[in-house]
Amino acid sequence: MNKIDILFYAAAATTAIAGIIHVVLGYDSSRINTQILFLVGGAAQIFWAVPMARKWGPVWYSVGLGGTIIFILIWVITRIPDNFITGRGGRISDNGILTEVFQIAFVALVIAILVLERKSIIKGMKTDRS
Repeated sequence: MNKIDILFYAAAATTAIAGIIHVVLGYDSSRINTQILFLVGGAAQIFWAVPMARKWGPVWYSVGLGGTIIFILIWVITRIPDNFITGRGGRISDNGILTEVFQIAFVALVIAILVLERKSIIKGMKTDRS
């Protein structure tokens, strides 16, 4: 196992953990819209551990990155009073913070993976031409 493999497994773990927390929070919610968002989004995050661990490629990593950024933005926006999604500011819970920590870690790891892969491709292209 090389050093970049650790980044892929860490990304897989962080998205899976965030997804598990979302699924649990979805079951605990009393609002149907929140339940649907958390259950579907959480299931997608759990699934996204597979493309990360199996290294399916930059398109898959980028889609997972985009989806996670959207989840983070929804959380931030819904904490603002009088926001356009809920019309009120949501509370900031320990579970919410924990989920955001794992999601932010996933974002950082995927960005690192994409940058390192791009450098490897560019590096490989330079060596092929020499």
